[in-house]
Amino acid sequence: MKAYLERAQGYDSLMKEKIQEFEIGKRHLANIMGEDPENFTQDDIDNAIKYLLPSALFEKPARPFLKHPEEFYPKRKSAQFASDGRPFHYLFYTSLPNYYEIMHKISLKLEHLNAYEDSMIKAGHLVPPEDIHKLSLYGTEWIPLQEFQAGLLEPINEHHFNRFIALMERLTDHPYSSRVAEFVKPYRKPLLSQSIHVEIPKPITDEDGRRYMDAEGRRKSSKARVRIWDNGTGKVIVNKQTMVDHFPNLQEREQIMFPFHFVNKLSQMDVEAHVEGGGPSGQAGAIRFAISLAIRSFVDKEMQEKMRLAGLLTRDPRIRERKKPGQEKARKKWTWKKR
Repeated sequence: MKAYLERAQGYDSLMKEKIQEFEIGKRHLANIMGEDPENFTQDDIDNAIKYLLPSALFEKPARPFLKHPEEFYPKRKSAQFASDGRPFHYLFYTSLPNYYEIMHKISLKLEHLNAYEDSMIKAGHLVPPEDIHKLSLYGTEWIPLQEFQAGLLEPINEHHFNRFIALMERLTDHPYSSRVAEFVKPYRKPLLSQSIHVEIPKPITDEDGRRYMDAEGRRKSSKARVRIWDNGTGKVIVNKQTMVDHFPNLQEREQIMFPFHFVNKLSQMDVEAHVEGGGPSGQAGAIRFAISLAIRSFVDKEMQEKMRLAGLLTRDPRIRERKKPGQEKARKKWTWKKR
């Protein structure tokens, strides 16, 4: 315990010394560049070093730099023992006190939600079928193991991490999980946030005041051009034929109508499609993708994100695998007989 306290005190004194050196170096750079040292950011430091100390070294570790010591010195836990030898943390003897403290907090949050649900039921307030009190996790995902472990400062394995995710999912599945949104937020991160900045074209209005949108879609060797009309009756025309005449198989018709079912707009829009190339499956997939791209203009941003997560806005890249030389088919081999 004494040796541990000495190492912890040595680490703290080293960090204080390095931080003082960093502040002195930052002030010198700011004075040389004629800037205010108090408002001199890390980007200003990097730009000043590039200007004052140009380097042609290929290896990045050999180039001059000046960064805050907390960025490249490994973090250490603070002293876990007092001077009398007693541990500070009440879960110290579990070997993973920070991890089990989080797990304990999650279980307490879950107990509080269950108690709150019981009180609402006793008062006659049942949870509505829309789950308006449930926490929405669309567009986010759980942080990875490495990031979670870095926040704990404790070495954990995949088994511990999977137990943490399972308990958090149980918490977020609660009907009143929106009450613990602030607790869950630090453990979630955006899932492809760049998709938010994609510009969605607005619907076009014709001379009669009816809105429509055009889109193109591809699937295998099929290409489809689609125009959907708002305020329709659910009529679908494919190559100047009804959908039933062009696609006699029920599976292809279900593929085409799935985007409307997903956004709750069945029998509310009309479709005019022209498709060429490929077979029924490829043509149905091309029309479905084109309809999904066009229907984005008629829904809100939350529904657009749901469509993206469902895979409706991503082209299906699968194609038929070619036959290989020396084989009967793409995967199938000729029968081999030893005798």
